[in-house]
Amino acid sequence: MDVRSMLRHWEDGIFALDSGYVRPSFDAIHVIVEGGRAAIIDTATRHAAPRVLAALDELGVDRDRVDWVVLTHVHLDHAGGAGALLEALLAARLAVHPKGARHMVDPSRLWSGTLAVYGREAAESMYGEVVPVAADRLVEVGEGAAISFAGRELQFLDTPGHARHHVVIRDDATGHLFTGDTFGISYRELDIDGRAFIFPSSTPVQFDPDALVRSLDRMLALQPEAVYLTHYSQVRDVPRLGAQLKRLTATYAGIARNALAAAGGQVPSDTQALSALQSDIEAAMTRLMHDELVAHGMPPGSVPLDLLDLDIRLNSAGLIDWLRAR
Repeated sequence: MDVRSMLRHWEDGIFALDSGYVRPSFDAIHVIVEGGRAAIIDTATRHAAPRVLAALDELGVDRDRVDWVVLTHVHLDHAGGAGALLEALLAARLAVHPKGARHMVDPSRLWSGTLAVYGREAAESMYGEVVPVAADRLVEVGEGAAISFAGRELQFLDTPGHARHHVVIRDDATGHLFTGDTFGISYRELDIDGRAFIFPSSTPVQFDPDALVRSLDRMLALQPEAVYLTHYSQVRDVPRLGAQLKRLTATYAGIARNALAAAGGQVPSDTQALSALQSDIEAAMTRLMHDELVAHGMPPGSVPLDLLDLDIRLNSAGLIDWLRAR
């Protein structure tokens, strides 16, 4: 395993590790190193655990000097590897939102839901079965909580909108934020002349556009020079990207409302009508992403919509869940 090629050092002891989930440069694990000690922010899937351990070896961090594994939220592309990592990092504790903590101690509901969506073979291939975390190694970190390692403090903000069990982490040493999915998705393949393209993540099942805008406003008020996304790693030009996220969040909600109105005003219960509603939302989301990327500077004939296929499908499904919740 050539882990060196999977690591990027940004600055101030902050490293991004490509987890290998889905495709290269899709899912980042962040490692903060300070005074020979470390904290890991998000873990990706169980399959990524050996890669994290190899990265620690490459960085010269002894395993018993990893103090914290921190989760932004408990979706499996962020948290699925936490239990497996803690089996190897015997001195580390797990920091997680209070609403997500029970799912780390007993991940049976997370896993059964994943099996229901993907089937056992695909679920094990994508994520690997989740290892439980002992309750005495878990620390709940809600609004206003803080942890530290080697004198470096990480502060927590409760940031619902993508999920109700989501926190954003502020690194006191830099003022930078680790935002999981609350500050959206920005793939490096979509950068043009160093300018990032960003869009919100409305994946199932707890998307709430009003809450998301409030969380975005809280992050923007902190005026970070950089934020670190799970999908994918560092972006700057934060005020512009935040404004784009707020605008697109409202656009997502409008797409969902318009599709629902065209379907008669109620989320259908029968499979065929529900599939038609999702298809309408997916088509509108595809047009939106195409037009936004053209406005971003991509020639109309070369917009890589295949790169966004998974996100469009998941975001559309999340919008249907939001319509149900309304």
